[in-house]
Amino acid sequence: MLIGIDGNEANVLQRVGANVYAYNILCELHKINSKGDEYRIYLKNKPLDDMPEESKFWQYRVFGPGKLWTQWRLPLELYWQKEKPDIFFTPGHYAPRFCPVPSIISIMDLAFLKFPQDFRQEDLRQLTAWTEYSIKKAAHILTISEATKKDIIELYKIPSEKITVTYPGYDKDKFKTQSAKVKATTQSLRVKYKISENYLLYIGTLQPRKNLVRLVEAFSKIIIQNQQLELVIVGKKGWLYEEIFETVEDLNLEDKVIFTGFVLDDELAGLLSGAQALILPSLYEGFGIPVVEAMACGVPVVVSRTSSLPEIADKAGIYIEDPFSVESIYQALAKVLKLTKTERELLISSGQKQVKKFSWKACASQSRKILEKVRSQSV
Repeated sequence: MLIGIDGNEANVLQRVGANVYAYNILCELHKINSKGDEYRIYLKNKPLDDMPEESKFWQYRVFGPGKLWTQWRLPLELYWQKEKPDIFFTPGHYAPRFCPVPSIISIMDLAFLKFPQDFRQEDLRQLTAWTEYSIKKAAHILTISEATKKDIIELYKIPSEKITVTYPGYDKDKFKTQSAKVKATTQSLRVKYKISENYLLYIGTLQPRKNLVRLVEAFSKIIIQNQQLELVIVGKKGWLYEEIFETVEDLNLEDKVIFTGFVLDDELAGLLSGAQALILPSLYEGFGIPVVEAMACGVPVVVSRTSSLPEIADKAGIYIEDPFSVESIYQALAKVLKLTKTERELLISSGQKQVKKFSWKACASQSRKILEKVRSQSV
């Protein structure tokens, strides 16, 4: 089977969200390659050094960059090739227009339909138009949670049997309960970022849907009783993030709220392992990989009771019942900080059991089976 893949989501330096998903899918497909499979990875730019190594069965086709790459350049490349792929896989929302072979896409979430006010107009128009086109044209749809599958069915009227949930995974070598190496890393990171020993941690892109303004407001209340506590916000700037920094300044929390910017996984594991808890107060999540990484590191998680988060955290989570309420966020923060040793150990134990559900190898293997199934149906 010759499988074509749009590899651009994976071929970026600072991977977050959909980039992490696409990169790990490619790496695992490369590892588990079945006899007779060949892969042709289409890119706008040459593959980065950490992309899967090229071989007889794994080849890169680089052409671009350029405007309308997915809508114009990629379809032309596919159309004119003498040996076309048997099937085309886009680990993202944008399938090639007029694809001459059956296509499969991955949908991360439908936040742009649930919370359109939290997106820039240009991004919103593109996401709305191209996601709808891709979903309607796809032979099959992969998605990353049952919650997102439900959204796709409700908002696009797609039959359930056309959608398969393939849970993302996490790096099991990096995210695990504290080792001597991780403890040393945690200590060095405290020095690097000037963090105290008592901190709450947020991980994710800085954007409105992540609900960071309300988190900062709730944090300003919690430190009245916990004056040594700090809030560490890890992630690169996304869009419409200015209000987050303005709120920190307005509440005079510059010494208590620490922004690290984007952090690589090696440091991320160290920061997680030293945290009192991971806080993800999002209004909506398609999955939430940081939640899995935190549970793997033996750290309690505080998450919103919305979208996919109860599905991912399950019994290991402390829940923000109403993420639109600062008081509700405050109550969840207070709860995690007041945990007894026994209560904390119980949550951590639940998290360690829960992470067994999530594996990049299983995600890629399930994805490949769907590719094979769709291809066999089209012959």
